[in-house]
Amino acid sequence: MATSVMPGETADETLLSRIVAGDAESFAAFYDRHCGILYGVACRILQNEADAQDVLQEACVLLWQRASHYDSSLGKPLSWAVTLVRNKAIDRLRSDQRRGAAVDRASDQQDILPVAPTDCGLGQAAAADTGLMVQEALKKLPPEQQEALGLAFFGGLTHLELASRLGAPLGTIKARIRRGLLALRDALEGRL
Repeated sequence: MATSVMPGETADETLLSRIVAGDAESFAAFYDRHCGILYGVACRILQNEADAQDVLQEACVLLWQRASHYDSSLGKPLSWAVTLVRNKAIDRLRSDQRRGAAVDRASDQQDILPVAPTDCGLGQAAAADTGLMVQEALKKLPPEQQEALGLAFFGGLTHLELASRLGAPLGTIKARIRRGLLALRDALEGRL
């Protein structure tokens, strides 16, 4: 499907606006383009491929239903989709923990880099390239920002849990994450 992009608009924003209008082909194109990175985020948090697949499916349903809630002033469509997946994965972890059936799999993670997707069809090669770019950008951040971002986004910890675990004030944790995200955005601007 050819995607015509208006001036100042990205291909993802165009796809998202078409998703709002109910265009299933645009949804499929957005999914094919980003499923690898989204699946990688879910896998990293949940450490279980079956759960990650379920969470990705749930997040995609949300993306379809809530596409009209996307606000371009708050970030790019991919960032919004990653947040949906991350939040769904954290919800799954917490649900499992409340039932007493889950082991805290994310807290022992030392490596903050996203896992490579294992099975996602057309988006696999693009996701690998994106993952490498993100890894390079993460390595350039100060260690305290790397740690905070890794535990928050790939470990599934909340700001309060991070503050407790790292023994730092909540405001400091929020500032580290914010500065790290801004630095990542600047480093990846125009590359994704």
